[in-house]
Amino acid sequence: MRNSAPIRWDQQIQRRLARGEESALGELYDQFAPLVHGLAQRVLDDQDAAEQITREVFAHVWAHPEGFDAARGSMRSWIGTLTHRRAVERLRRERGLDVPAEGAGPTECAGAEEEVLAAATAARVRYVVTGLPQALRETLLLTYFGGRTYEQAAHELGISPDVAKHRMRLGLQLLATALESGGAE
Repeated sequence: MRNSAPIRWDQQIQRRLARGEESALGELYDQFAPLVHGLAQRVLDDQDAAEQITREVFAHVWAHPEGFDAARGSMRSWIGTLTHRRAVERLRRERGLDVPAEGAGPTECAGAEEEVLAAATAARVRYVVTGLPQALRETLLLTYFGGRTYEQAAHELGISPDVAKHRMRLGLQLLATALESGGAE
């Protein structure tokens, strides 16, 4: 069951944005700008483009606060999804995936599409992992991403192998669930 305090904050900030309170946008920016910029930077690998996406996302949130639906997810999730979609769209445009280059065959376009999807998926995985509870995140980073066995991770983290195995399994389940749902806009 989700804690109701974040939900209340999300809904309050949404109402304040709808009333045009600039201070609400400032609070939201302070809270989520590092997330937005970091996610855009990971997808695009371009500092200037990440800064532009950050501006675009907060401009969208300011102009369309009604787009947030607490029943579908948190404000963090909504903003993360907006960021991810804008960054992927930009990456596709930059790679000419909306309009195939003259002379580019289907195989070349498919390869570029796969590359964009792989980069987007990798960025989404990193985003989801950063949102996991610290104990699960640490275990996943050491095992799944760091190449250690759960026994090695248990030793490094000072926990039992059974606890490490449980954390790894739970972390991977949460990651799979988040990736299947694709977030909420």
